[in-house]
Amino acid sequence: MKLSYVESKYFEELLSLEINPILKNKLISDMCRINILYMICCAGSGHIGSSFSSIDIMNWALGELSKKYEKLYFFSSKGHDAPALYNSLIAYGKLNFSLLNKLRKIDGLPGHPDINTPNIFTNTGSLGMGISKSKGIIKANRLKGLNSKVIVLTGDGELQEGQIWESLNRVSQEELNELIIVVDNNKFQSDRTVKITSDLGDIENKFKSFGIETVSCDGNSVEEFSKAFEKIESSNKPGAIIANTIKGFGVSFMHGDLLNEGEFYKFHSGSIAQEIFDKAILELNNKISKSINGSKIKFDFKLSFYDLPDIAKNNNIQQNLLSSYSNSIVNEAGKNKKIIALDGDLILDTGLIEFEKKFPERFIECGIAEQDMVSQAGTLAKEGFIPIVHSFSSFLTARPNEQIYNNSTEETKVIYSGFLAGLLPSGPGHSHQAVRDIASMSGMHNLEMIQPNSEKQVEKLLKYSLESPNNIYIRFCSIPFELPDNFDELSKIRKGYGNTISDGKDICVITYSPTILSEAIKSKSLLLKNDINPKIISMPWLNTFDNNWIINELNNFHLIIIEDHYIEGGVAEKLALAISKLDLNIKIDVIGITEVPKSGTNQEILDYHGLSYKKISEKIMGLIKT
Repeated sequence: MKLSYVESKYFEELLSLEINPILKNKLISDMCRINILYMICCAGSGHIGSSFSSIDIMNWALGELSKKYEKLYFFSSKGHDAPALYNSLIAYGKLNFSLLNKLRKIDGLPGHPDINTPNIFTNTGSLGMGISKSKGIIKANRLKGLNSKVIVLTGDGELQEGQIWESLNRVSQEELNELIIVVDNNKFQSDRTVKITSDLGDIENKFKSFGIETVSCDGNSVEEFSKAFEKIESSNKPGAIIANTIKGFGVSFMHGDLLNEGEFYKFHSGSIAQEIFDKAILELNNKISKSINGSKIKFDFKLSFYDLPDIAKNNNIQQNLLSSYSNSIVNEAGKNKKIIALDGDLILDTGLIEFEKKFPERFIECGIAEQDMVSQAGTLAKEGFIPIVHSFSSFLTARPNEQIYNNSTEETKVIYSGFLAGLLPSGPGHSHQAVRDIASMSGMHNLEMIQPNSEKQVEKLLKYSLESPNNIYIRFCSIPFELPDNFDELSKIRKGYGNTISDGKDICVITYSPTILSEAIKSKSLLLKNDINPKIISMPWLNTFDNNWIINELNNFHLIIIEDHYIEGGVAEKLALAISKLDLNIKIDVIGITEVPKSGTNQEILDYHGLSYKKISEKIMGLIKT
């Protein structure tokens, strides 16, 4: 792929010019938009629409507003507009330009902001926390006797999170006049409009009701934004700016306001094809040239080019559990009218588009409000329905954990479908990597945890989940993965039994994640060269183990359990407890995650955390020697 970008010297030259600040911001923002596209295409993923809607505000804050204050804190609470934030920091010399092609690389910039990156002072990406974090910053600086200004940028969809409204309660009462909240009101969340997902109503008056000085403006016009900012400053009160922006602003065909009601927005996340990239760059380049020529400033501007190597296609048979789940839940709902699907603003990522089309009366969109969603599910279950709750595992098992426990104490039955489970994909970073979900769901009353390892297993485990009297947490891998040779074995399910994928002797490797299973199978070829022939078992049951299976399949083996999770609180602890109750000769070792997971390419992260097939084989050989 042939990519274009703007070199750092042009930002430096533009910043040195004595020109109208609004014109300067416009030029810098469009130059940043070019580099945002470049950055996301190099990474293969990222959020274009939200980055484009917020870049004008970010550049004004980090450029003009930073000159006004002794100590300015500016950060994005939503976090997924990280490509915009990084490019703004790069433009103003606060991040090294060499990081431009290092988005979502282990030695570069994480998918969501993290404090290990220079000039990032708080982790974001988990929605709803930004205003609370701002309050803590203000109070800390007051205790230190320092004057500060805190500007926090939130998304409009983010306002559906309950913590937002908790955080506003005492802002006026505590006279937190150092705080200005900026809402990037681009009218979209994920792939759909806020209005369709969970309408926020009159945002301006909601903020005003908390005693906060609130102004609305065109957020993509820094002239209007600066006036709104000055109005709030003169009030000497905590403030909020409802910045009415356009998702994808700056490239006409990416503008969210062009969509018809109910259409999905195409540029929320992910990379783009060469044709779309070229079309966008041409438009941005022409806009920049027109602004330069129209203002008659002396500024030479040229694009640079980079040939991005093509990623080799994997021609091995791949499984896609998301599509299998989408088909399976529609099939089961067609047979059982008690099935209700609840979604937390992730209809595309949880495979529910067809369900909504076919059973709109049984589809409940809750927006970014996991606690509300889970409690609704609880009373739906009390009334005799079978609710299936959907979100990313990292959000579903953490935010509404107390609500899940409350549901379990009511002796009802709820199914929790968690996607993006495990270490991979690793690009988004630790806010989205569900590597503590098994621990979070442990101790729930009457809850079984399962993880399918093939498309066929998805179908069978969903059917099992619907028939079981217990609550169920289904842990889904969201990325395609390779199939083992012994694929038929993975289509079988028997409660508490693992699937033996490859026979062996002395050593038995157990894992439950399809991506880690693929690595474990590949590691066997290396181990065989060292006269080690491990038995490999895929375990779809995460907290239920049959005693007969343990005795017949695991006795007299050196058991090595590979976690797609922190070692602490993972499956190994549960299996070890089950084994300890039996009089067996089994040695147990565990391989897994022992630190906060890194952001990077999938291969980089597997290697770093010791879960690639080469690292697994090395660790197994080391464990055998000891």
